[in-house]
Amino acid sequence: MPAHQLPDDLLDGRVVFLSGGGSGVNLGIARVLADLGADLSLYGRTASRLDEAAEELRGRGARVVTTAGDVRSAEQVAHAFERTEAGLGPVDGVVCGAAGNFVAPAESISSNGFRAVVDIDLIGSFHCAHAAFDQLTRTRGSVLFVTGAQSAGAFAHQAHVGAAKAGVDQLMRTLAVEWGPHGIRSNSLLPGPVHDTEGMRRLAEGGSAPWTDSVPLGRFADAEEVGRMAAVLLSPLAAYVTGTVVHIDGGLALSGPALVNRTVLAPAPRV
Repeated sequence: MPAHQLPDDLLDGRVVFLSGGGSGVNLGIARVLADLGADLSLYGRTASRLDEAAEELRGRGARVVTTAGDVRSAEQVAHAFERTEAGLGPVDGVVCGAAGNFVAPAESISSNGFRAVVDIDLIGSFHCAHAAFDQLTRTRGSVLFVTGAQSAGAFAHQAHVGAAKAGVDQLMRTLAVEWGPHGIRSNSLLPGPVHDTEGMRRLAEGGSAPWTDSVPLGRFADAEEVGRMAAVLLSPLAAYVTGTVVHIDGGLALSGPALVNRTVLAPAPRV
């Protein structure tokens, strides 16, 4: 559905922090939030990418603060939230979207490689939620974790990502229980294959057909489609929704990764 089918003032006056907000799915989410009146704090590792995204989002009417840093550093994340409150006010919503990925069979993944993905996806998500807690208690806000299909199904050559994303979803559920009495909601958004993102370019190097054939709707999503559901979950429309994983995957979870795995694990042709 077009973004304008949501109320234009749905997120007026709300401040949302996005990790990994300078590109990909997270930038798609930021675009929708800006169109619906939110002010945005973007956090990521590349200052130039954040600046480019901020310029676009300001053109959509949002006030934007950017902070370059690494989600693996609790101190850097805490500093970003301090800058956010100083520039925009306390956060009403947090999108934990920073992620790392590479494609490799489990036996080829080094300890450092496995740890890097867990540190970015899982530990980084914890750092963002943890640093936001004080501000969220004052706004009675919401945490939204961006997880992945790897948390719900076993995708070949994604052992590291599957472990990290499953951990993210369990963190989400635990925070929903612990932080609910503070009025803080905690949910996960689980995108399926999303068009024109770095992650899908890596995962679909062998071609997109196994992915689209696995999706009952038969296509990739646009990042803005993911963004619209993020906006709903961050808004008063979802005031009684917490502890939930919401799939934006075209039905991929229903059919599973068998076709994708068959392609990935196919033996190389003999010469």
